[in-house]
Amino acid sequence: MKKLICGFAAAMLWAAPAAQADTVLLNASYDATRELYKDLGGVFRAQQKAKGEAVTLNSSHGGSGAQSRAVIDGLQADIVTLALAADIDQIARRAKLLPADWQTRLPNNSAPYTSTIVFLVRKGNPKAIKDWGDLVRPGVTVIAPNPKTGGASRWAYLAAWAWAEKRPGGSAQKARDFVSVLYKHVPVLDSSGRGSSITFTRRGLGDVLLNWENEAKLALKEKGGDQYQIVYPSRSILAEPPVALLDRNVDRKGSRKAATAFLNFLYGKPAQEIAARHFYRPRDPAILAAHRAEFPTLPLATIDGDFGGWAKAQATHFADGGIFDQIYRPGQ
Repeated sequence: MKKLICGFAAAMLWAAPAAQADTVLLNASYDATRELYKDLGGVFRAQQKAKGEAVTLNSSHGGSGAQSRAVIDGLQADIVTLALAADIDQIARRAKLLPADWQTRLPNNSAPYTSTIVFLVRKGNPKAIKDWGDLVRPGVTVIAPNPKTGGASRWAYLAAWAWAEKRPGGSAQKARDFVSVLYKHVPVLDSSGRGSSITFTRRGLGDVLLNWENEAKLALKEKGGDQYQIVYPSRSILAEPPVALLDRNVDRKGSRKAATAFLNFLYGKPAQEIAARHFYRPRDPAILAAHRAEFPTLPLATIDGDFGGWAKAQATHFADGGIFDQIYRPGQ
């Protein structure tokens, strides 16, 4: 009998660690979401713990395009929360880690929050920058990230293009001419929106920063934020940073249940409120209305309506040999 009890106890000791072990999720995300996913991960962990489940969210950050390439090259992420759908499309097409129709699996094109592109200028706006056309005036230096590596940069490029094409007398050729001149005013292309924020705020370069609305608001919130102010242009773009589960990775790691729960959590009210507090525009109408003062309404171009979707926009503007490669000539 004693031997039987000891054997049972040994079995219980062996089983206990497995029951308590965390499911550790890896989220491959873009640079500007560092603070957001730190907070979201903490709240999600607490919620799951209350259900008797232990889940930890770790996040990897970098330029959205660079993160996409890292996943394709073997980064074992369970989920991706990138800056634009084109980067997740690349993962689906090249690495086959998720289906081509991944964007239909969650509400709102799999984007639980949105953002837009704004201008951050020095306090007092000494260069009197009010709209896109002011960015190409002589003597104005623009800080913007690289459209080949970051997400904010591609949204900014497309917002500038849409403004020039849709303004009175505008055309595709005039839009091309405008962005060609605009990038002559950009002395350095950082790899991500966060990198450009550092260049503008800490290195003190440039008269105006083109970046995510949430990055601009974060700059105002941080120490020294009273040195800057935000300018909303007459027209910008609806930026939809999407999220997705990487099927082959989660099935190999046994993390599908936890990863699915986290993505669904992003659409719930606690996560939507956290997104709003971090200056992302929540999808929940009531929470967005409660934070309306933080998010001015302005005309927004859309990737589908103005550019024919990400597949077309990526191929036309950002693929090797596309329009950006044709117009951007460093040092010229």
